[in-house]
Order: sequence, then structure tokens, then C-alpha cells
Amino acid sequence: MSEQIRAVAPERHRALEDVRRRNLADILGIVHRSGRSTRAELTRATGLNRSTIAAIVGELVRRRLVVEQAPEERGGVGRPSFVVVPDPATIAIVVHPEVDAVVIAFVSLGGDVQRRFRFAQQRPPSPAEVVDLVAGIVEGVAAERESGALRVLGVGAAVPGLVRSDRGFVELAPALDWHGVEFARMLEAATGLPAFAANDANCGVLAEHRTAAGTGDFVYLNGGASGIGGGLVVGGRLLGGRSGFAGELGHVLVDPAGPRCRCGSTGCLQAIVELGALRTAAGLDVDGADELLDALVAAIEQPGPAADVVDRQLVALGAALRDAVNVVNPEVIVLGGFLGDLLEATGDRLIEIVRRTALPGAASDVSIVRAESGAGNLLVGAAELVFSGILADPTTAPAAA
Repeated sequence: MSEQIRAVAPERHRALEDVRRRNLADILGIVHRSGRSTRAELTRATGLNRSTIAAIVGELVRRRLVVEQAPEERGGVGRPSFVVVPDPATIAIVVHPEVDAVVIAFVSLGGDVQRRFRFAQQRPPSPAEVVDLVAGIVEGVAAERESGALRVLGVGAAVPGLVRSDRGFVELAPALDWHGVEFARMLEAATGLPAFAANDANCGVLAEHRTAAGTGDFVYLNGGASGIGGGLVVGGRLLGGRSGFAGELGHVLVDPAGPRCRCGSTGCLQAIVELGALRTAAGLDVDGADELLDALVAAIEQPGPAADVVDRQLVALGAALRDAVNVVNPEVIVLGGFLGDLLEATGDRLIEIVRRTALPGAASDVSIVRAESGAGNLLVGAAELVFSGILADPTTAPAAA
């Protein structure tokens, strides 16, 4: 009998540990997605009792993943509940290289972009130049890390190109002229931090997926200076394909006789729907940071060359989205970057094109919306690459002494 007891005890211990990890992950995931939750809300969401919630939150606090704030004074019966928020001192450093700039940011759990640095480029930056910029930022916060004021979990990169996200290898980033780059490995060697890299549009999908848009089937497209990237969520999961390259909707053929794309083909969506041409048509500096939306609205208020450019881009985008609707049958199409500006400036015209040209059943069920995460969605998504491990198992974060 004693041998049986000794055999059962370790199994029971492992089972209890699995439950504890799962509860920690569930609570941290809720706080991460919502940005703030009261203890009472966590109790209702999980079905756990109040003492268990208190114990779990206490452990997450010790692991510097969340902090508790005093409850707000309110009227009514009962004591107000403590508010649990992500710890703002626990961050990922993220980088998004583009043809005209390198953007580096600090993103905390909960998706809060705390600091943002933009380094303008006169030409597409090389991998080594981007890595040097990131290493400089990491070195610049050495004192904060040493004092404990800042904890950096890793580096995440959103790259406009074909990226093997399982190892952060950039097969091809045509706009940047990167070929076969061990980018995540370079970042790790230069910073001493865990590093991850993925296609920038897939990072945008990750950012949208953690909010309301990411609950079912949706198509995501992001437009930036380097072109158009896309991602697909099917059945609540990001569709990666065999090598992680799925969703390159910027290279959907919309005009066989169209202009040559950076990828080498002709008539790709991103060769026609292009930020530089749109900014020029709107009367903006091609390399500037002017507000595009207001300029687009003004440009299309009267017939002329500017309105013609917008029309041509809108029709091309509608053709690509029609194909996406016919193939994927999504609930929602989410547009980020300058595509969001194009959507907002032109009202219902884009959805009208899609519903007029796509298969009736699929077209009637789809909606087209602007990305909820705004301009920072690629940065937030890159941070998700870093946070994924600790969200799955919060016990990998060391507890404070």
C-alpha cells in the first residue's frame, strides 16, 4: 500500500501543477487582452472562487506580470474590487523596418505602446543597420534594466517580406532588398535577448486577433511604404501555410497588363495600390508624415487627376478583396495602414464594389472595417511574438525574491 501511495503522490502533484499553470495562464490572458480587469470580473470569467483568484493574482504580481491598483470609489452595495492591470515595467522591444524609416518601440503586456522611436532612412536600411539601431536602444536602457525599473522579455520584429516565423529567417523582403537573412539570430547576438521575427502583416493579424475582430474568420491587409501585406484567420487561427508564407494578398494579380511589382511579377495589388502615388495625388510629400486621411478627403471632393488615382486604387483593392471573399468567406475584412485611410476617405464605395462583384452569399455576410489597433498594430503584433511563451506558461517568468 505504501508503494502505491508513493506512486500516486507525484502524479497528483503534477496534476495540481498543471492546473495552477493553466489558471495562471487564463488569468494573465484575460488581463492581457482586456488591459484591465477587476478581481470580481476575473471570478465571473473563470468560475474560480475569490480566494483562488487572489492567490493567482498574487503570484502574477510576484512574477512582475501584473500589478493591482486600488479600487475606485463608487456608490452601491458591497466593497469595490481591486483592479488588475498588466505590469507596465515588463515590456518587449519591437522593430519595424520600412523603406523610408525604422520604427522601434517599447510595448508592455496589454498592448500599450509606451515609447516610440522613428529613424528616417534615405534608402532601405540593411539588416545590419537595423540591428545596430535596436542594439543601441537596448544599450540605452541598460541602467533601467539594472535597477529593475524595466524588464525586457525579448525583441520582436515585424518585417515586410517572406519570413519563416518559426526561426525568424527572412527568405525575401523585396522592398528592403533583403535575401536569406538570419534576422532573429542577428538580433539575439547583438542584444543578448531572445528575438523573434515574422511577416509584418501577420504581426498585424496577431494584434487584431487579440481584440474583438479576431474571434472567427477574417482577412487582414496592411498598407505601408514597403507595400501591402496580408494575413488570414480561419476558424480563429492564423493560417500560416507550410512555410509560414500564407496570406500574401499584396501579390494577388489584379491587372495582367499592370505595372511591374518589386517581387518581379506584373499587375500585383501592391504595384497598383501604392502609398507614394496616393500621397502625390493628395498633394503630400511622398516621404513626409503628413495626415493622409484629411488630404484624401479633400482630393476626392472634386473630379480631377487626384480623384482618378483614388478611383483606380479603390477598384484594384476591391478586385483583390473580391477574390479573398470568394476564397475565404470571412466575417470581416480588416484594413490597416494607409488602406484604412483609403477606406475611411471613400465611405461605402469599397464594400459596394466587393458586394457587387463577389459571390452573392459570401459577399452579403462580410463587413470591411479599419484596424482597431491603429498605426501601432504591427508593433503590438510584434510584441505578441515575444509574449506568446509567457502567456502560455507564466511560471517561466521568475518570481521576485
